[in-house]
Amino acid sequence: MKIISIINQKGGVGKTTTVINLASALSQQGKKILVIDLDPQGNATTGLGLSNVEQSEQTIYGILNGTMSISDVIKKTKFQNLDLITSNVDLSGLEVETAGDNDRAFILKGKLTAYLNNSRALYDYILIDCPPSLSLLTVMALVSSNSLLVPLQTEFFALEGLTQLMKTIERIKVNLNPELEIQGILLTMYDRRNKLSSQVEQEARDYFKDKVYKTIIPRNVRLSEAPSHGMPVLVYDKNCPGSKSYYNFTDEFINQENKVGSAA
Repeated sequence: MKIISIINQKGGVGKTTTVINLASALSQQGKKILVIDLDPQGNATTGLGLSNVEQSEQTIYGILNGTMSISDVIKKTKFQNLDLITSNVDLSGLEVETAGDNDRAFILKGKLTAYLNNSRALYDYILIDCPPSLSLLTVMALVSSNSLLVPLQTEFFALEGLTQLMKTIERIKVNLNPELEIQGILLTMYDRRNKLSSQVEQEARDYFKDKVYKTIIPRNVRLSEAPSHGMPVLVYDKNCPGSKSYYNFTDEFINQENKVGSAA
């Protein structure tokens, strides 16, 4: 069982799209997946067909404020093997509400550890959709995770933001979670007609070497349409370029996992 945060402090880089479609592709291969929506915007929640406005306590906020346990709030999606802990806008108040708690960075980790120790529900992966900021919620996710997956849009300011993220990751490793690793960097929103896309790709590969996945996610209308229908693009239109890329990425992800497993 592995906990992976999908993280980038920039918004609009394909983070939630990656969470939803990686979860969907893995679940289609028979893996049991739990998605935790840790973003107050609740986009992963609506993108998997559930509401981000009702039942405010039966969400990740209810877990983090101590009124709920994880087993109380896990919801089934309409997709087999794919469960979800929903989010809503209440979550945005958590930073202020926990201001006096010195151990607040560890709240999520404590809840997850207790749940996994007591539960019969075995997941192969827990994927955490982080908010687009380096806030308390993101720190909670980093403290709780085994590894990180970073979607990186192939646009001008992308690498600048990444250096800031790397510094944060290093600080978390030193102080709070020495086990944390970067699983990989996924290039998103790639436009073959735009020379800048290939330049950013080259820079990312030069700097991060084999941490950058070979698969590239293109700009694709179907990818942006699918969430409005409450489903992953792999279900909405499994033959579009975006779907094919996410299937390829998932194969690469699984091969990487298998290599790590056999090395261990």
